[in-house]
Amino acid sequence: MTTTLPPPIKESGQREVFCGLTSIVWLHRRMPDAFFLVVGSRTCAHLIQSAAGVMIFAEPRFGTAILGERDLAGLADANDELDRLVAQLLARRPEIRTLFLVGSCPSEVIKLDLAKAAERLGAQHRGRVTVLNYSGSGIETTFTQGEDGALQALVPLMGAPETGTGASTGGGGGTGRAAEQLLIAGTLADAVEDRLVNLFARLGLDNVATLPPRRSTQLPRVGPGTKLLLAQPYLSGTARALIDRGAELIRAPYPLGITGSRAWMAAAAAAFGIDPALVSAVLDPLVERSQRAMAPHRETLAGKRLFLMPDSQLEIPLARFLSQDCGMELVEVGTPYLDRQLMAAELEQLPPGTQLSEGQHVEKQLERVMAQRPDLVVCGLGLANPLEAQGIATKWSIELVFSPIHGIDQAADLAELFARPLRRRGALTFT
Repeated sequence: MTTTLPPPIKESGQREVFCGLTSIVWLHRRMPDAFFLVVGSRTCAHLIQSAAGVMIFAEPRFGTAILGERDLAGLADANDELDRLVAQLLARRPEIRTLFLVGSCPSEVIKLDLAKAAERLGAQHRGRVTVLNYSGSGIETTFTQGEDGALQALVPLMGAPETGTGASTGGGGGTGRAAEQLLIAGTLADAVEDRLVNLFARLGLDNVATLPPRRSTQLPRVGPGTKLLLAQPYLSGTARALIDRGAELIRAPYPLGITGSRAWMAAAAAAFGIDPALVSAVLDPLVERSQRAMAPHRETLAGKRLFLMPDSQLEIPLARFLSQDCGMELVEVGTPYLDRQLMAAELEQLPPGTQLSEGQHVEKQLERVMAQRPDLVVCGLGLANPLEAQGIATKWSIELVFSPIHGIDQAADLAELFARPLRRRGALTFT
């Protein structure tokens, strides 16, 4: 299906988004042998601690190397202090196998070269730990791009596919050819990932790898023969790095909602030559069950007007789901950055006339919200309370990143996340 969309509204100005450091909260849970060391200020430390909700006696797999006044003023050598802290950390936490040095706004402002620091520390601790770096700064990025930076840092460590007569998925991998594999990129909840991998196995796709892996030292191989399926829409840099290594991108919508999740799995099956009849036999019963579970939420959502503000880069797939599966009317769909290659299959599924916006000028966007008076606004925490005070129901966009929302089985739970604020608003309305 193709649609005619008006030109997107392109804005630049004041933004309301979390910084990329927030992604550490879900990444550090994914890889228990990795540690994320933020090189930043006390504000950075408080942000991560608050976002993660870590109790004072917990042993999280992240920390902050605090840049003090002497560091910021150039009166002390921040590299010497960083070396000392890393040595202490590794002595105390021998289970660490991969150490990420995460840049922040303060470290970037003082031009601290964490790439060279990672190279130096990697040489000092070679054989003990792999040291990588990426930027989690919120100066020019939104909070989900922290994951993109972390995964992109892992790509150079991924080996080339094995060749020969080894087993392959979908019938490829003869002598002298790389064994075919499906690579799913993007962090998913473990239970959701297990379910998706199991469904692929029922379709005959047994050679399925994931990035990030559950152990940072067990990276999948990538190269010719690798077919790349993105589970998250905000991995532009990672996708291009994998494609440069020879991976082939599977064009598909993202696995949000019933329609999108089925199409996502069907696209992967088609890429490996799986019989569509088998795809239907495996997935259609799940679709029917999920539709029944979602019916009461659709009753709440159908016909309601929706405005998505740019925050997580999940906005376009969510808009497609809420329109297609839930019957909502799209007033405006904002996104921090529009990657047309990665969003092509999603854009085709949006209703004709859907207004997109790229970037943000928060004051102008709020003016459009107040003029349109939508029933529900998906936005960041900083905008939610002011909009609620104006009588407009809101949904926190960051909650969607922390929730297990991917796959056919999760469609009803995803719909409920949007139905809940509308029901709450209705319960609080007095006539």
